[in-house]
Order: sequence, then structure tokens, then C-alpha cells
Amino acid sequence: MDKEGRASAAENRLRDLLVRGLAGEVPAYHAFLKELSAHLRAFLRGRLARLPDEVEDLVQETLLAVHNQRHTYDAAQPLTAWVHAIARYKLVDLLRRRAGRSALHDPLDDELDVLASSDNDAADARRDLARLLERLPDRQRLPIVHMKLEGLSVVETARRTGMSESAVKVGVHRGLKALAAMIRRER
Repeated sequence: MDKEGRASAAENRLRDLLVRGLAGEVPAYHAFLKELSAHLRAFLRGRLARLPDEVEDLVQETLLAVHNQRHTYDAAQPLTAWVHAIARYKLVDLLRRRAGRSALHDPLDDELDVLASSDNDAADARRDLARLLERLPDRQRLPIVHMKLEGLSVVETARRTGMSESAVKVGVHRGLKALAAMIRRER
């Protein structure tokens, strides 16, 4: 199985374990947390190469946040994108604690204001985005979901959708333009 296939299988397994855990299946939830912790360690090690001693603490903080916010997960959305967003928030918190807010660059400071919004706002935004994406044709929606939400490359997205790489790029461009227009109309 290639890297993409392994990632997809891991995504599906983690999602299945979480959904079963949310339905009350305790062993499935424990398996989810155990497998997710290994996934998070790998994800965070790559981002904390200069701070290896912080990885385990950050894994535990992220697992706790995932546990506390598990009720906000939308099973129709990619699980790893949701988990990675939580992990990135925890990473930003760590960097803020270590460096102090004044040591951060202005662009990140702007993002911190967004990250400080409540979890309900994030859940609402996910639902709104999902609703808007449903209105796009597949040739625009699928490239956006795979590239922008799941983090796949153009090549991986082309393979997954059966589209050419050029069509994927055009789909993302036109889809984002269409989403922006929809948002402007709804204001």
C-alpha cells in the first residue's frame, strides 16, 4: 500500500474508532486515543524538532482537548484535519508560553485572535463551510476538500479524484472564487 493509501486507511480507522466511541463503545474509544496519540507524536515531532522535550506534553494537551471537544466533531468531515487544527492551536499556545506574546511575529498575532474564538464558533464555521462546499460542483469541491482541508498535494488530489493536475488547480481556484462570492452574497 502506498503512502496515500496508508494515510486514508489510518484516517478511516481513527474516524471509525471515534464514532464508535462516541456511540458508547468504551474499548473503541480507548483504542482511538491510543492510536491518535501515536499519530500526534509523529505530527508534532516534525513541528517541534528544536523542542523535542515538549512533544509529549503537547500530545497530552492535544488528547485532552480532543476528548473535551469530541462532541463537536462532525463525522462527515475529515478527522485528521479536525485533530491537526486542535494540535496546531495547542502548539501556538506552547509557543506563546515559551516566547511571550511580544516575541511572536505580527502575522501570527493576527491568527491568535482567530484562534482565541470559542470552540462553538469553530464548530459553527465548520458547519457553514460544509454547507457552502455542498453547493459547489464536485470538480471544485473535491479539490478544495482534499488540498485545503485535508492537506493533500496536487498530485495526490489528482490521483484521488481522477482529475488531471491542471484540473485540480483550476478547480481549487474557481471553487475558492465561488465560495468567496457566496460569502459576500450572504453578508
